[in-house]
Amino acid sequence: MALEDAKHQVDTAFTRQDLRGQSFENTFGGATSFLRRKYSKDLEGVDIAITGVPFDQAVTNRPGTRLGPRAIREASALQAFDPPYGWDGYDALSALSIVDYGDLAFDYAMVSEFPDALTQHIRGILDAGAASIALGGDHYITFPILKAYAEKYGPLSLLQFDAHTDTWADDDMARIDHGTMFYKAVKLGLIDPQRSVQVGIRTENPNTMGINIIDAREVHEAGPVATAQKIKSILGDHPTYLTFDIDGLDPAFAPGTGTPVWGGLTSGQASIMLRDLAGINMVGGDVVEVSPPFDTTGATAIAGAHIATELISLWGWTRRG
Repeated sequence: MALEDAKHQVDTAFTRQDLRGQSFENTFGGATSFLRRKYSKDLEGVDIAITGVPFDQAVTNRPGTRLGPRAIREASALQAFDPPYGWDGYDALSALSIVDYGDLAFDYAMVSEFPDALTQHIRGILDAGAASIALGGDHYITFPILKAYAEKYGPLSLLQFDAHTDTWADDDMARIDHGTMFYKAVKLGLIDPQRSVQVGIRTENPNTMGINIIDAREVHEAGPVATAQKIKSILGDHPTYLTFDIDGLDPAFAPGTGTPVWGGLTSGQASIMLRDLAGINMVGGDVVEVSPPFDTTGATAIAGAHIATELISLWGWTRRG
């Protein structure tokens, strides 16, 4: 589609028929679907459903990530014109049928019902034959999502980019906390710790639950290319769920988050690692902890949108024809 054709496009988030390809619209107008994908609840023939999870009632510090999905979608309009960069000619946006499935609807005043509602939401996407890329929301959302994926794939490899391990001990499975859910995921057999990796860690927690850790210093010293190779050697071809907490990035690159920690990954390191992970058996993923109230320039939402686009490319790379 030429830029001239943009004159004839009116809110392609609603009107586009082809679920593949770029979208040529003014970035500053129109509905803010992710990457200008079509908003749809029809998953027939869909490869990936982008879904927002505007939940931040599990945070230990600053709230605001309930507004993350909206901000990430808005920032993603900047990328809707072009194929994702650095994928050796592979354009996931043209190769895959992608829709914006909208946000999970839940009763904010019935927090205890939220986990099951999210698991059911993701289960519906998987049952339709699609994969999910979720836009958070705080990091707790990964736990109910993992339950749905583990039902389909069995114990998963978890690839987690984060400043925190989120494996603090918590044997009360009913507690909703964004710092303990991977402790619970190991306990419940949702993930296989020996084939899981946490990258960018830079906070103390002796209880690793047996998960492999590549801390931020190791990434800085070894470099992103060697780090990606190490990650791939641990994951192998095992079904992998990739979760990217935006605080895995240094606050210089992603200030808009609830629990920022200095010494983190650069956006350049993250982009190289994600692209060099091409070939892993990624089955689903999420981007979490983008908090617009603390994102005064929009840089954090932009980073979140780029990461979500890379997750789409990672998913599609393994399945390309």
